[in-house]
Amino acid sequence: MLNFKMRAALIAATLAAAAGGAAIAANPMVGGAAMYASKSIVANAVNSKDHTTLVAAVKAAGLVDTLSGPGPFTVFAPTNRAFDKLPAGTVESLVRPANKAALTSILTYHVIPGRITSAQIAAKIRAGHGKARLTTVQGETLTASMQGKSLVLTDAKGGTSRVTTANVMQSNGVIHVVDTVLMP
Repeated sequence: MLNFKMRAALIAATLAAAAGGAAIAANPMVGGAAMYASKSIVANAVNSKDHTTLVAAVKAAGLVDTLSGPGPFTVFAPTNRAFDKLPAGTVESLVRPANKAALTSILTYHVIPGRITSAQIAAKIRAGHGKARLTTVQGETLTASMQGKSLVLTDAKGGTSRVTTANVMQSNGVIHVVDTVLMP
C-alpha cells in the first residue's frame, strides 16, 4: 500500500503527464513569501519582501491593472537589490510623475507576451545556436543565452541579468526573478 507522500507524488506525476508534461512543480518561495499559481502577477509580487521597489514602480507607472489582467505575461522581475545597482537617485527620479513614460518603458521591457517557462526559453536558445531573441511588450528585444546552467538576459545596452528563480507560475503568466534591471 502506498503511503501519503508516495500517493501525492504519483498523482502529481500523473497530472503532469496528462497535461503533456507542461505542469511545473510547486512554486518556489520568493522574497520569503509563498507564491500561488492561482493568483495574479501583482497579487503575488506584493507579498515578496524582495520586490517592494518593483511593486512601487509598477504602481507609479500605472501598470497594476495590466499586470493583474488576464495576460498571459512572462515577467523578468528585478529584486530590490537589482534596483539598488542602478546609479544613486535613479529609482527616485523614475517614480516621479514627470518620468512615467521612461519608467513604463523600462518596466515593459521586462515583460514578454505569453507564458514562457525557462525550459521553453532554453529550447529557443538551443534552436538559435546559443541565443534567442525575445521581443518585449515595450517593443525592443532581449537576448537570452545560457552561461553554464544559468539563464542570462542581455539588454539593448549590453547589460546582463541572471535569472535567479525561474518558473514562478501565476494565474496570468509566469515570473522569472532576475538580479539586474534590464535597460532598453
